[in-house]
Amino acid sequence: MHQPPGLLMVPSYIFGPHMQMESRASKASNLLVAMAPWLLLLPAMAMVLLHPPTAAQAQAQPSPGYYPSSRVRAMAFSEGYDNLWGPQHQRLSQDQKALTLLMDSSSGSGFKSKRSYRNGYFGVSIKVQPGYTAGVNTAFYLSNNELYPGNHDEIDMELLGTVPGEPYTLQTNVYVRGTGDGARLVGREMRFHLWFDPAADFHHYAILWNPDQIVFLVDDVPIRRYGFTGFFPDREMWAYGSIWDASDWATDGGRYRADYRYQPFLAGFQGFKIAGCEVAAPSTCRPVPASPSGIGLSSQQQDAMRWAQQAPIMVYYYCNDRTKDRALYPEC
Repeated sequence: MHQPPGLLMVPSYIFGPHMQMESRASKASNLLVAMAPWLLLLPAMAMVLLHPPTAAQAQAQPSPGYYPSSRVRAMAFSEGYDNLWGPQHQRLSQDQKALTLLMDSSSGSGFKSKRSYRNGYFGVSIKVQPGYTAGVNTAFYLSNNELYPGNHDEIDMELLGTVPGEPYTLQTNVYVRGTGDGARLVGREMRFHLWFDPAADFHHYAILWNPDQIVFLVDDVPIRRYGFTGFFPDREMWAYGSIWDASDWATDGGRYRADYRYQPFLAGFQGFKIAGCEVAAPSTCRPVPASPSGIGLSSQQQDAMRWAQQAPIMVYYYCNDRTKDRALYPEC
């Protein structure tokens, strides 16, 4: 027998023959007693129907089994970085372990590593601002744009601002030898709605750039692996952090823009970690391995990455975009 969706099926034993001898009042009383356990479940069932759990909530974050961040010590900001622009929009803690960047209608702010590297582990813990943050781009990335203007390489992790009720988007991207320059960009974006609120607490974002692969990590969970192809960055780069106005594209393709009635916009950075091979380092220098074996990712890491690349966490993958010219993306 079919019942309308959302209605409870009352067990048949409640209406047995003995109830025909009872008064209406007794029947009602017994019915309420019998249905009491079911009635207690109604609020919870209503919440499930109205607010079904997402896949990310239904399945807890898996353990990657290997934690590259634990192999790198945290440093003071001034040990590894310098201000790059907007010094009046930076607030450095007295112990130099925490930095706050501010963006308002006059400027944003950014910092840059003191040295360049040919590979390595680059990580930082970030906390972004809640509320209306459309158009605001909080970024941690590697680049050599100052050394190779118009023909640069770049590896990005960008937290893109949002409007109340919608999640932040983490965008990862790789540009190689000028594919991020000029009018025709050839981006390799993957975007994620993270399994936590990045405005609620600090979380660790890292780029592990080895000669044969790039691994993007969030709290040591590998969310993306970009393997060695014909399009792979192999020139020295610096590490950067910044907050800036990307209203033209950052939030829903530019539909929502930065609203400076909510300024200043803040981004906290702490737990600065760099372990890489500088340009002058000997050929024997090896970066932090991406896995226990040092080759690819372990099976447990791959399971964690597959979890992170399923809906509703991963929301965009450039290889699945049919509007892209496949000739420009041989790895797809």
